[in-house]
Amino acid sequence: MEASQSINYPPQLQRMLKKALEDPEEFWGKTAEQLHWFRAWDRVFEWDYPFFTWFKGGITNLSYNCVDRHVQRGEGNRAAIIWETGEGPRARVLTYNQLYHEVKRLAAALKASGIERGDRVTIYMPMVPEAAVAMLATTRIGAVHNVVFGGFGYGALADRVEDADSKMILTADIGYRRGRMVELKRVVDEALKEVNNVERVVVLRRGQEAPPMTAGRDIYWEEVLDEGEGIDTEAARMEADELAFILHTSGTTAKPKGTVQPHGSYQVYIYAMGKWVYDLHQKDVWWSTSDIGWIVGHSYVVYAPLLFGCSTIMYEGVPDYPTPDIWWRIVEQNRVTKLWISPTGARALMKHGDKWQKKRDLSSIEAVFCAGEVLNPPVWEWLQKKVFEGRVPVIDHMWQTESSGPMVGNPYGIVTLPIKPGSATIPLPGVDGDVVDDEGESLPVGVKGKFVCRRPFPGLTPSIWRNKERYAEEYWKKIPGCYYTGDAAMKDEDGYIWFLGRVDEVIKISAHRIGTIEIESTLLSHPVVAEAAVVGKPDPLRGEVACAFAVLKKQPTSKEELKQELKQLAKKTLGPIVIIDDIFFVDKLPKTRSGKIMRRLIQAVVTDQPLGDTSTIQDNTAIEEIRRAKRTREK
Repeated sequence: MEASQSINYPPQLQRMLKKALEDPEEFWGKTAEQLHWFRAWDRVFEWDYPFFTWFKGGITNLSYNCVDRHVQRGEGNRAAIIWETGEGPRARVLTYNQLYHEVKRLAAALKASGIERGDRVTIYMPMVPEAAVAMLATTRIGAVHNVVFGGFGYGALADRVEDADSKMILTADIGYRRGRMVELKRVVDEALKEVNNVERVVVLRRGQEAPPMTAGRDIYWEEVLDEGEGIDTEAARMEADELAFILHTSGTTAKPKGTVQPHGSYQVYIYAMGKWVYDLHQKDVWWSTSDIGWIVGHSYVVYAPLLFGCSTIMYEGVPDYPTPDIWWRIVEQNRVTKLWISPTGARALMKHGDKWQKKRDLSSIEAVFCAGEVLNPPVWEWLQKKVFEGRVPVIDHMWQTESSGPMVGNPYGIVTLPIKPGSATIPLPGVDGDVVDDEGESLPVGVKGKFVCRRPFPGLTPSIWRNKERYAEEYWKKIPGCYYTGDAAMKDEDGYIWFLGRVDEVIKISAHRIGTIEIESTLLSHPVVAEAAVVGKPDPLRGEVACAFAVLKKQPTSKEELKQELKQLAKKTLGPIVIIDDIFFVDKLPKTRSGKIMRRLIQAVVTDQPLGDTSTIQDNTAIEEIRRAKRTREK
């Protein structure tokens, strides 16, 4: 954490923060008025701890606010979705008029297929415009979508389809990744050998070869659209607390948990944070590089940008294929104004050096936002100084699947606070966040504890799908009276929050607590380290010590000398209490398919514990690398 002089929050921000804490119902009620409601709510907020509802009695529709509202205002000729890919096919653009037409067609087809209000529809698709159309069509008719990341295997898909009890799957025959075809339909077929609740599978055909089709169950996209001809597709009038979607996130158990979001509170929150954090406007060409399989893709690839009526880019591909400047080319060609990128994506580009972005004109960019995990200072510095040459702010912020949008951030859309690399900045207006001990007592400046919220905000998942008991236990009963985020953090003298990793990723060395993120950031500051993961391991003398795994940009002359150099760097930077027992050099780290390092799995290998849920892992051979490195040390 960096020392700084006291920061005075500008008056406008002070007023918003104060109002949100003192009168949250009026605060969120005024915010909600900026969207369309068929009927206004009776009560803004009701809380029967730990369960709550927002905008009780209000009637609205998320899809209507994203699409119909703009068409009715005469703004239908604006670009809504710009589809880009690094995989070969040409870019596509859907205007709001075209999106409206396609959403209504698919909504009619869903109705023709027997999908009714409240039914669940699983969407297992690549990043193509039809995936967004599928989400909007489902919410339009009052059904509940359950998007599953298109990189998941059949086991992970089967678990999520079974838990949601979906009647239908919308999929494609293939997706593309690094020039190779990914056979999505075959994954669906394998998954459906394990579940029997799915009545129909709708297949978007992209490849030249016909996929395997099961008679009586499977139907092509165009054919199902024909079935919907003549069916009414007026947007359903939804109670504010009726569900729009289920999105599963991994837990510590073998089965994923389904977070849920209702029509009313979800749209209010992502709209508010789109305004206050991202400064979204209709004129923006917005690009969030996430996938719709994750909450960022739901909130800030599809729904929030469309709520604002701006143009949102959907990208099928990876950051550095077919060339390491593919993302910068897309920015240049589309004159992107605001860019959302994960630290993982930034590190992937950083490995290729500084020359690629210099080939492209990035002058249209006004701001860059990073989230998904802590933005390590070396990565922030590369983006801020090397890529964007100090011209625009690179802003870190923090949120979760459960929160649906930012919780802690720099309120760029209200006023830009001074940036402290490594800090996510402050709890945002309406988020009553704090760093506390195990009893819920607020901790002083510089003391490490747990980040919590003292009351719900509209974006917070109000339950876990069909498991209220698990929701109460995991989120509201671990620390009395607080929503438990599971994140370790500390605050500084300016109220800035510094996240240290997950609570179970904090190491206690000789009774001193140190976040794995702090050690990783230090290792990443060495010019030869491309990626790093740190976990704790038991030590008979100190209780715990750190164990590090690093991916290198180039092979060193002496690995042993580099290990000692990195250990000394950690001691010099973080203090002599930071004992790194060993550093292993590997070719890859185990990551989720969204790119987050899976420290939990690394720690399981290091401590000889069961791996638990591995359904979200991108590459199983990465775990074998960790095992092999550990065995080599033991010999």
